[in-house]
Amino acid sequence: MPKVLILHSSVDGHTVEICHRIASSLETNGWAATLAAIDAYDDAALADADALVIGASIRYGHHRPAVEKFIASHLALLEAKTSALFSVGLVARKPEKSEPHTNPYLRKFLSRIAWKPKIAAVFAGRLDYPRYRFFDRQMIRLIMAITGGPTDPETVIEYTDWKAVEAFAQKIAAAHPPV
Repeated sequence: MPKVLILHSSVDGHTVEICHRIASSLETNGWAATLAAIDAYDDAALADADALVIGASIRYGHHRPAVEKFIASHLALLEAKTSALFSVGLVARKPEKSEPHTNPYLRKFLSRIAWKPKIAAVFAGRLDYPRYRFFDRQMIRLIMAITGGPTDPETVIEYTDWKAVEAFAQKIAAAHPPV
């Protein structure tokens, strides 16, 4: 049974939810899945994994520094194993910014790192104003006002395309089929 380590970097927890869905999908395809925060993984699980998946949220146009640090520190491992990357951000709610080659934040991130993942995706996140701290709520409302999104501070909208998440998991499974 192949093993996958799914590493996540999440601000509000939605990226972790997506990781759980990917893990579940892979497990139904004969994989053993382990999830861990990108800054709190187990070295043995990292070495033992047949595949590595990194899920990273985007906040204010940037991935968190721990993601870039992990990639730089483990570049050879990422290139030697089946590996994949997905980003989660609200800008991906717009169809014209929902693909790796059209999402400005993922494109900028990939241009800065040496790793070029063979499997990559961008998923829209969840807008959850009531859950955000005051500053984040105001900043995200401002960004949404500029980009034509909802600004009502009571708004909660799940933009994630769960079928696309499942299709991403299937690409990983197909890249390293169980023996």
